[in-house]
Amino acid sequence: MNGPDSLSNVELDPGRPRIAAGAQNSLSTLFNLVRTGAATTRQELERQSELGRAVVTDRLATLIRLGLIEEGELGQAVGGRAPRHVRFRSRAGIILAAMLDHSSLAVGVSDLSGRLLAEHHEAVELAAGPEAVVERLSTLFNWMLDEHGTETGVWGIGFAAPGPIDKPKDQRLFAPVLSAFQNWDGFPFVEELALRAGAPVWVRSGVQTMTMGEFKSGSGIGVENMIFVKLGRSIGAGVISHGVLHRGAQGAAGMIGYTFVDGENLETIAGSEAIEREARQAAESARSAYLASVLARNGEVSVTDAGHGAQLGDSFCIELLARCGRAIGQALAPLANLLNPSLIVLGGNVAQTGDILLAAVREAVYRQSHPLVTRDLRIVGSHMSGSAGLVGAAQVVVEALFEPKFLQGWITMGSPREHPESRDFLMRAADAIKREPHRPRPPGQAVA
Repeated sequence: MNGPDSLSNVELDPGRPRIAAGAQNSLSTLFNLVRTGAATTRQELERQSELGRAVVTDRLATLIRLGLIEEGELGQAVGGRAPRHVRFRSRAGIILAAMLDHSSLAVGVSDLSGRLLAEHHEAVELAAGPEAVVERLSTLFNWMLDEHGTETGVWGIGFAAPGPIDKPKDQRLFAPVLSAFQNWDGFPFVEELALRAGAPVWVRSGVQTMTMGEFKSGSGIGVENMIFVKLGRSIGAGVISHGVLHRGAQGAAGMIGYTFVDGENLETIAGSEAIEREARQAAESARSAYLASVLARNGEVSVTDAGHGAQLGDSFCIELLARCGRAIGQALAPLANLLNPSLIVLGGNVAQTGDILLAAVREAVYRQSHPLVTRDLRIVGSHMSGSAGLVGAAQVVVEALFEPKFLQGWITMGSPREHPESRDFLMRAADAIKREPHRPRPPGQAVA
């Protein structure tokens, strides 16, 4: 095939790919059909893409040459020769993922399907400053790369930060500034991370990546409309509507911790710090014999201890968690009425305290929502634990890399690292680091 739309005899120059826009479109269309599993044989690809046999054959040959797909096993013969399947090479590159919370750091590495290959969790002191955190992240990423790296390297980094992440005003694909931390202003955290790994970074809030993780790999599989609620030191929600993460105008959708319940912010009633404060007061005043024994033994009382106490029948712990659950349910009921989800998933350390809190949330939501809204609504606890945020961070990158318009910009070069936007991001990151020297922070200044 030597026509004007043929790729067979075109030399693919990474700098200046000489290829028609229509050919790029057909390449990306066929590639995404294979990648998602929607079509895996030539016959299926012809039917779903509505492209001719010669074009499909030519494009598949190009995708195989680029290392993006490979031939697989023979399928079942139906009235003729058995079809040969083609499959996505999910290890053609890798994705790094990281999640930073107020007291913990998690890193992971995934293949290009977003499937985690490995993960690591550890405690972190944000008060040590951004330099120490980015250095530790870099060390952990290098360790992950040594164990699971590929020749084509890192295609992108997904980063989950505590607190909302403002959408860039120019709607670029990459978020160049991390603004979630007080007292970290002036330190180019994301830019440092990008340059050390040689790949662009996509930044989302932790609750949004946890929502994506639950949606893609947790209780939300097969669900189109769901709400994920993170119950911890802060309380936030993520919304999936018709299969798409809803971020809001500024990227701050889901900040339900600021909802007033009985005249107080929800976080001051049901956040982990509020629960720990009440639990310690009960231990010190001997209102809870169980918590008093924990305090005497450990010198502190945690949310987990309150959950254990409730499971063991301690009346104070039962009432505390039931009250918190009712408050959370009161905040969620208007969201249920507004969005009509089929699933609400509760995650975070407060949600892991047990069935008493979960039952109280259900009771409040069912009581204060319209019967049609709750008819098929499920409210469940997350089973993904700390993996949800990493899975979601990787999925954010997967969706961005293979978004059709962006995909067309790099597919002829075989890697998104060659996309003009990727190169531009790294150039801007390097420029930002040179232009904005690190500002010293006052001694002992803590990070909120």
